[in-house]
Amino acid sequence: MKMILTPARTADEYFDCLSGWQGRYAAALRAAVKEAAPQLQEGLRWGHAVYSLDGPVLLIRAEPTRVLFAFWQGKHLRHIEPRLKPGGKYELATLELREATPLERHVVLALVREALMLRQGAAGAG
Repeated sequence: MKMILTPARTADEYFDCLSGWQGRYAAALRAAVKEAAPQLQEGLRWGHAVYSLDGPVLLIRAEPTRVLFAFWQGKHLRHIEPRLKPGGKYELATLELREATPLERHVVLALVREALMLRQGAAGAG
């Protein structure tokens, strides 16, 4: 799938470029991430929003037919959200959201909080 290409140079610009249901979903995810883990640094990398703390923790990526919510150590989060699909490097797992995909806010908050704890554990071990 192709991501939504924008002229964005910052995360604010990236989210401002999004519209429709993708914009609403991405904005809701962003708000939940900032609430659950305000210490994460938000940036624009690889054409989408990436949240980091001594290394990447999660990303939000809008595409024409879906929004991806992915976690670098997401394989360890499947007990919270079984729809996370493992794949790629770094124990990555991705939740694919489409216009009608249900996702409860408390689940997003739990995912982000545990992803941060996993990252802090990895950073402390390294």
